[in-house]
Amino acid sequence: MRAAVYVGRGAVRVQEVPTPEPSPGEVLVRVEACGICHTDLKKIAQDLLPAPRIFGHETAGVVVQTGAGVRQFAPGDRVVVFHHVPCLDCFYCRRKLYAQCATYQKVGVTAGYEPAGGGFAQYVRVLDWIVPRGLERIPEGVPFERACFVEPVNTCLKAVRLLALQPDELVAVLGQGPIGLLFTMLARREGATVVATDTIARRRALALRFGAVEAWDPRTVAVAERVRDLTGGRGADAVIVAVSAPGIVLEAMRCSRPGARILLFAQTSRQETVELCGADICVGERTLLGCYSASADLQKESAELVFSGELPVEELISHRIGLDEIHKGIELALHPTEESLKIVVQPQRRFA
Repeated sequence: MRAAVYVGRGAVRVQEVPTPEPSPGEVLVRVEACGICHTDLKKIAQDLLPAPRIFGHETAGVVVQTGAGVRQFAPGDRVVVFHHVPCLDCFYCRRKLYAQCATYQKVGVTAGYEPAGGGFAQYVRVLDWIVPRGLERIPEGVPFERACFVEPVNTCLKAVRLLALQPDELVAVLGQGPIGLLFTMLARREGATVVATDTIARRRALALRFGAVEAWDPRTVAVAERVRDLTGGRGADAVIVAVSAPGIVLEAMRCSRPGARILLFAQTSRQETVELCGADICVGERTLLGCYSASADLQKESAELVFSGELPVEELISHRIGLDEIHKGIELALHPTEESLKIVVQPQRRFA
């Protein structure tokens, strides 16, 4: 089969690799769609993990083969694949901190080499501890490109629930890339008033379309002042940092009122550091929150939000690419243009 293999030093090459064979308890899935996620891009661009690996974890496809003992799924089943599943019994799972569970931290989907998601390949092997609880059936009529949003929607829904937004609150979402726009949709769905920032005009327009009352370019608008204007001089009740950029967390602090909650979502690399004024947190009684990866408790709910069409996630897709165009997709995701937004890899197709 063909796969986009990370070979180290920021390089990805499309290569022929062996098609995986499922062992007992495992399934083989033909990948029909896999979204490009910035978490994987950081691993590639910053050389965070040893090569070779095949990344891609926002995966939707079709079961084509099952290993011995698999009864829940059969060839032909259309599925979304989660690459992490918690044990549900450890110290962290009992506290619903699933991303800190040692079992959860093991990647359970591979297209070969060390398991790394594998969605940037034509087939993935889903390991035995993932199969019972890490696959969601895709209803007939739901496109694979929509279904591959289930995992990122889960991660954002988890963060929104952690913030415990209230209908009378104003939340600022900093960054309106695909993840930021999902946050705008979900925060509005919780009843909060949403304001948004992004440097790209099309993304600001989409933020307004998806429920933000205002959307500003932080290069030309004094964001903290505008937020205070909307809140009687106080500042935002909550701020979601949905992009990684120098000074962005300080901007979140400036936007927020005393007692606010500030959620970091995009700061996923240990190479990223944040420096803050301690008094802004201590004297200002602000709460700084971190949120990472998906929640097993929200797997069904996030799937229904996507499958039902309640969240218009397909409107976020700007590019559909084959494996031969993976370098273009990575470049667009790392250096977005006015036209680019969510990029979906379709490994079974060859594009002219």
